[in-house]
Formats: sequence, C-alpha cells, structure tokens
Amino acid sequence: MKFTEIDLFGVYVAPISLLLVAAWVIAIGLRWVVARYGVLNHVWHPALFVFAVYLIVLSSLTLLAAR
Repeated sequence: MKFTEIDLFGVYVAPISLLLVAAWVIAIGLRWVVARYGVLNHVWHPALFVFAVYLIVLSSLTLLAAR
C-alpha cells in the first residue's frame, strides 16, 4: 500500500488517520474483552495499559499496511 491521500466522500484524508480509527476500534474491542475477564484489575495502571495496547495495535496495522 502506498501512503498517499485517500478520497473519502470528496475529502482527501491521510491514510494514518484511517489507521488511527481502525486501531481505536480494535483497541476498544480488546479492552472490552480484557475488562470482562478481569485482567485490568491486575495491572498497575489500567489507562496506561490500554494506551500501550492501542499503540501496539496501531503499529501492527501500520506495518501490515506498509507491506
């Protein structure tokens, strides 16, 4: 995939913004699963944990898109 602007309903959008939204949706789903099984009770700082998971998902999506 080339990292060029994407035409979204007549508005040119940077591809990273679409990756940001996709990573956010995936991270919300993962957060729901982790919270359901009580894993967030065992981490030191839940917000920092969720942010780290979001960054991992975002970087993984970016690497997959760059292939």
